[in-house]
Amino acid sequence: MDLQLKGLKAIVTGGTKGIGLAIARTLASEGADVAICARDAAVVEAAAIELKELSRGRALGAAIDVADGAVLKAWVASVGTQWGGLDIVVANVSALAIGNDIESWRKEFETDLLGTVNLVDAALPFLESSKAGSIVAISSVSGREIDFAAGPYGTFKAALVHYVQGLACQLASRGIRANTVSPGNVYFEGGVWDWIEHNNPKLYAEALALNPTGRMANPQEIANAVAFVVSPAASFVSGTNLVVDGALTRGVQL
Repeated sequence: MDLQLKGLKAIVTGGTKGIGLAIARTLASEGADVAICARDAAVVEAAAIELKELSRGRALGAAIDVADGAVLKAWVASVGTQWGGLDIVVANVSALAIGNDIESWRKEFETDLLGTVNLVDAALPFLESSKAGSIVAISSVSGREIDFAAGPYGTFKAALVHYVQGLACQLASRGIRANTVSPGNVYFEGGVWDWIEHNNPKLYAEALALNPTGRMANPQEIANAVAFVVSPAASFVSGTNLVVDGALTRGVQL
């Protein structure tokens, strides 16, 4: 299937590792121009070089903390202006804060929720001029079910689904689609489940046992779903929360 991504202009936040990097690579491989951001300048630069080689087109990177709304908005505007538009934005960054302390609640609010809101607000003027405007936020199965991350992480992942579904209704008349993708447990070297495997093997074993597939996802499996949802091939998919979890969750999504 041709996803019709060639020549489209995309922004992916948190695009230097794990799910975000896999999404950026996939979009670039499909011919999209991809701009990424993350906090580590050296890692961003290396990832942007790789993306340029993959796409044979344009790729940009910037060292940005998405919790800094003013800086994030300025960067999005600069990318859109430099490229003469934007077609796709993927809000991928998470604070991954699962503690019940106030600082964890603040980090989740500022990074996961406001980071997405500020990204969308800055991109909207460009998306409105696109013929393929698409927004995707990476939520989580922790936003659907009560699990070990049921505090700030799960709460704000659920809030993202509500926010994005609202966007889908509000922006439909302007030709902009909005969806969430909710991964289950995703394993990659240097990721949270890699850390848990080596530092909390009991929790890792319990989490692994819950999935009937007997394994966790890899980032590419999530990226494949995101690439379809953001693409013009999914032109009538909007207001959807696509769960990619290998049948991990038991609740029926109505």
